[in-house]
Amino acid sequence: MENGILHVDMNNFYASVETLYAPELKDMPMAVAGDKESRHGIILAKNMLAKKRGVQTAEPIWQAMRKCPGLKLVPPHHERYSMFSALAKKIYCDYTDLVEAFSLDECWLDVYGSQRLFGSGREIAEQIRARVKEELGLTVSVGVSFNKVFAKLGSDYKKPDAVTEFGRAEMESIIWKLPAGELLLVGPTTRNTLKKYGINTIGDIAKMELTTLRRLMGRAGETLWRYANGLDDTPVQSVDAHEDPKSIGSSTTLPRDITTNREVKETLYSLSETVAARLRRSGLKAGEVQITIRNPEFQEIQRQRQLAAPVCDSRSIYEASWELYRRENKRWAIRLLGVRAGRLVPAGESQISFFEDSDGIKRREQLESAVDRVREKYGSGSINRAFALKPHREDRHE
Repeated sequence: MENGILHVDMNNFYASVETLYAPELKDMPMAVAGDKESRHGIILAKNMLAKKRGVQTAEPIWQAMRKCPGLKLVPPHHERYSMFSALAKKIYCDYTDLVEAFSLDECWLDVYGSQRLFGSGREIAEQIRARVKEELGLTVSVGVSFNKVFAKLGSDYKKPDAVTEFGRAEMESIIWKLPAGELLLVGPTTRNTLKKYGINTIGDIAKMELTTLRRLMGRAGETLWRYANGLDDTPVQSVDAHEDPKSIGSSTTLPRDITTNREVKETLYSLSETVAARLRRSGLKAGEVQITIRNPEFQEIQRQRQLAAPVCDSRSIYEASWELYRRENKRWAIRLLGVRAGRLVPAGESQISFFEDSDGIKRREQLESAVDRVREKYGSGSINRAFALKPHREDRHE
């Protein structure tokens, strides 16, 4: 009963679902992609034949077509993906109520309490794999381990349509030999940082002095060290568990690249209005603002700053996001902008700052709440700001 945490990953999910509706796609390289005519023209998912030809998720369509000239493109059908995700979750719930979604096509399961009924963790994983294939026509890869991080490593280790069990005996013999980039939370930026210090494998992370890793990467370094040493003890949440959001954000891929400060300001203000409205609707305020900037070559930066006091009005969020953008001083053409509010607190529990115009902020919150009510009644376009009409001295990059 040692290995009772499962990570179930539905293989090539979007592409596999599309193949159910169009079986002729099964034997040809295909990908689910955004609109070629818009700036959403990227690969969202691909099947195994396209993957073997080098097609990658999130790359531009033109680049994928150059690698694979015969690539068949199909538009996304998100309602189908949501339906099959829910059907798969129903199967998982036949074995346990501890089912935690990680994404639309990935879930963790805790089956420790189910093993007397259904067998070992590996046996339950095999049952789930067989049922998803038979009942839904899709394949899954399942990782089985004693914690969530190693279970996810298992589901990624062998694909498609496979079960991999990583117990404590496999930590040094297999897991520690895997590239550092395979570990949960290690994205491209973190991987490059680790590589700069000669840290190339999960074992390299595990064997480092914790104090050294903490000095190099802060709290994130400590988290990675714990993950690499099999010390993750995060529980699997119940299927009906409700967690308060840790952040609220909005982003947009722009119809064309933008280059002027005026365009950036207008976009940031629109995103800030959306974020502020969602905060008010949730009864929350934000103590931190983060922006995301992505250029046409998919280079991306994220920057954040803490606020003097929690807010939920669009002007405060906009001013913080514009200051972050201005401080970064990038000379990029911009493909995507995003604004995210973090450090959320209930609106009634936030403290007033003596260093801010608290009366002015309160009046703006009241005004925007009134605007929310009008828009709910008459539509989102019933009231618009005159922000875009006002000229600004910084209307172009310096």
